[in-house]
Amino acid sequence: MSNLKNRRWVLADYPDGMPDERHFRLEDGLDVPEPGDGEILVQAKYLSVDPYMRGRISSAANYAAGVAPGELMQGGGVGEVVASNSPEFASGDIVESRDFGWQEFTILGPKNGINKVDPDLAPIQGSLSYLGMPGMTAWAGLFRVGEIKQGETVVISAASGAVGQVAGQLAKAHGCKTVAIASTQAKLDWCSEIGYDVGINYREAGDLSATLAHACPDGVDFYFDNTAGPIHDAVMENLALGARIGICGTISLAGQLDQPDIGPRYHRKILVARARVQGFLVHDFAVDFDEARKHIIGLIDSGKFKFKEDISDGLESMASAFLRLLHSENFGKQLVKLG
Repeated sequence: MSNLKNRRWVLADYPDGMPDERHFRLEDGLDVPEPGDGEILVQAKYLSVDPYMRGRISSAANYAAGVAPGELMQGGGVGEVVASNSPEFASGDIVESRDFGWQEFTILGPKNGINKVDPDLAPIQGSLSYLGMPGMTAWAGLFRVGEIKQGETVVISAASGAVGQVAGQLAKAHGCKTVAIASTQAKLDWCSEIGYDVGINYREAGDLSATLAHACPDGVDFYFDNTAGPIHDAVMENLALGARIGICGTISLAGQLDQPDIGPRYHRKILVARARVQGFLVHDFAVDFDEARKHIIGLIDSGKFKFKEDISDGLESMASAFLRLLHSENFGKQLVKLG
């Protein structure tokens, strides 16, 4: 497309510890190629910023292929089709894919998991949050990994984040007692507004284990772990009989990703509680996505669903938005708006 120029972010080098902006590089003035057979050219409207990206910029082995220095930063997005060589999509269609990358224009094909977005169903950026990967993660964590039941106590870390907001509202609607753990009072106020029963500021709690014990006198039945670290440790000291722990994210380890996660060991606690600890990835449950979306849409249609977004403007803000996420400075689902 000779009249179009692209801008994109690449990884400059692997971070040793917590990343900063020098580990990323913005390139501009790049030619935009023509889509090939079965492909579409898409102009991004919103790009997603997610914690999993920290693992993708490490030289260590991960559950998916990472980004090497000089390569395009990975990430999902939603945008408008500007040229199509696919019978399934036309110019003007709105589409979402996990394979946009940190760039303004992208070529997508059948292998990129392209989903058509209905802008009348919800704002298009919802396909990157409550109707996209975070929403599917929340649903799968609760109902497939946690197998939550009415009346149980569900604790969720990073409770005001993209996954935590959805998980808290789904668990509450299912009849569970919901406990939010977050980093500021403003975030906990939002958690209260969306229906969480109890809020704990882990930065001000002092003895977090004792605070959690007071909030959960009968123990924790399911812990939705989005953080790892000291919050995980405090929950492990407060397990109910038959507790389940779903390991979804480890954002607290962003500054020591390639190092051992040193902390207490709780094998005895797991044994006594007959607890189950399970790591999971959202795409393990792809077969359930239609059911999950229907469930969340039902909650939206009931008028009982709210969602907060943290939107940065312009592609040039991608790296800083990512760093805000790693430092827990974002408030809600972190997005970058383009155009």
